[in-house]
Amino acid sequence: MNKEETILKRLFLACAGLMLALPALVPAQGYPTKPIRLIVPLAASGGMDTTARGISQPLSARLKQSVVVDNRPGAGGAIGAELVARAEPDGYTLLMASASFVVHPLLYRTHYDTLKDFVPITQASRQPYVLIVHPSVPVTSVRELVAYAKANPGKLNYASAGNGSLIHLTTELFKVATGIDIVHVPYKGMGATYTDMLAGRIQTAFPSIISALPHIKTGKLRALGVTSRTRAPALPDTPTVQEAGVAGFEVTQWYGVLAPAKTPAVLVNRLQKEIAQVLQLPEVGQRMASEGSEPVGSTPAEFAAHIKSEVGKWGGVIRKAGIRAD
Repeated sequence: MNKEETILKRLFLACAGLMLALPALVPAQGYPTKPIRLIVPLAASGGMDTTARGISQPLSARLKQSVVVDNRPGAGGAIGAELVARAEPDGYTLLMASASFVVHPLLYRTHYDTLKDFVPITQASRQPYVLIVHPSVPVTSVRELVAYAKANPGKLNYASAGNGSLIHLTTELFKVATGIDIVHVPYKGMGATYTDMLAGRIQTAFPSIISALPHIKTGKLRALGVTSRTRAPALPDTPTVQEAGVAGFEVTQWYGVLAPAKTPAVLVNRLQKEIAQVLQLPEVGQRMASEGSEPVGSTPAEFAAHIKSEVGKWGGVIRKAGIRAD
């Protein structure tokens, strides 16, 4: 090959590389140029909806374009997730997801693949649960609860927000980790459990801190441990379940933002940067703290690793506990 042919070949390769880069560069020009839809796959007024709306307003201001929260409830969040999985990967249709986004496909048939049909943008927040007991149970610590449950197998009932809910799986993980036998009583949401819990018909549960806190403060329910790695600001005197002797036990409910697979990395990175900046705003952090959660703002790679880890963890719990779909 002569010198002239070598130069032509190099020019050709350079042009080919530029052409391959164009699809990633073009969408970023002036993005966004129209409103962005943030799909919330659950009904309005819940924790996910509140988080999405708390982020959307300041994000709209940063992007100088509306970020519209669009509630698409149904099928345990699968309807909204499927809508986003089928959407154009152009950065204008996003999904607000929770840990249920990982759990639901492990139990039910869905028309999307959790790991293949989405690209993670950022984990927005995390929120631990709190292990509570009714005061009629003669225990004041996690260790005492485990000892009492082992001495009285099958005599304690625990509540969950339904079969396959994260609270159900959290308690089953606790059972696997401690070797205790307590009985599952599923409800249609944790709000419905408190009448029976306060009456002592349900002895224990892992509800969210924000829902249990009023009853803990009045002494109607007793907090034994929080499920996060570190103590929760809302319950600074309550140890973590790990501190209390259950090694490696950590569970957090989380909310995060994803886009359809094949969304250009330049848009994913732009959205991550802007959402992370929103999560650092004092008013956003204060609102999340009042709800018992804390902002995260992880990178796409960190969030992807977290989702993959969650799939492995909850898949293992489902198999060991023999949990099946309703």
